[in-house]
Amino acid sequence: MNTTILVIDDDRKLNELLSTYLSQFGMDVLTASHPDEGMALLRQRLPSLVILDVMLPGCDGFTVCREIRKQSAVPIIMLTARGDLPDRVAGLEIGADDYLLKPFEPRELVARIQTVLRRSGEAPPRAQTERVQAGALIVDFRSRMTWFDGTPLELTTTEFEILSLFLQQPGTVLSRDHIMDRVRGTDWEAYNRSIDVAMSRLRHKLRDDAKRPQYFKTIWGTGYMFLPIPQPVKAELTGG
Repeated sequence: MNTTILVIDDDRKLNELLSTYLSQFGMDVLTASHPDEGMALLRQRLPSLVILDVMLPGCDGFTVCREIRKQSAVPIIMLTARGDLPDRVAGLEIGADDYLLKPFEPRELVARIQTVLRRSGEAPPRAQTERVQAGALIVDFRSRMTWFDGTPLELTTTEFEILSLFLQQPGTVLSRDHIMDRVRGTDWEAYNRSIDVAMSRLRHKLRDDAKRPQYFKTIWGTGYMFLPIPQPVKAELTGG
């Protein structure tokens, strides 16, 4: 089955060029020149990855990224002509998986797409266990869905990948560098603040008190450790 890429960019010429170029790599490309059109295609076609421009008519790409994250953990690569570090960090913090500056080489975009898809699609070492529970938290690796106290959690792609990494290695201290390498890759060292932000948001969503942690214990000067030992559960327990 081909990979489906959704491009949301108001530059119609660029959309046509990307559609033609990416198709050479076995990708089916959907294009939208307006955010509303893009959100409709996202719901209808469930793409494998979204390429999202920052400068869009009606609202900016950051707003669209937030809206996407409310309903999907689909990987997102943001495009922008602005190379300011605050803009790049902002995109990563609200859930983007990569950030590419315009103008760019199409082959570099393909490489980044392949890297992000490979990273987001990696099967955990516990692949034979599709769903695990740790306290009030339940994670389904296949559907990439999570629940806390029976209520679905909205996690960004980065948050889900970090949580999955800890679930694979409970009781093990993971340094920020290790998390960055596994989740973002070494090219992301300049943006390691996004790891801190993701950890803070994960704690907040799991109602985890840093002073009396039930899930993530801070190991000062080193990193973090996931405390509970995940147990396999049956899918019907959450009704999913």
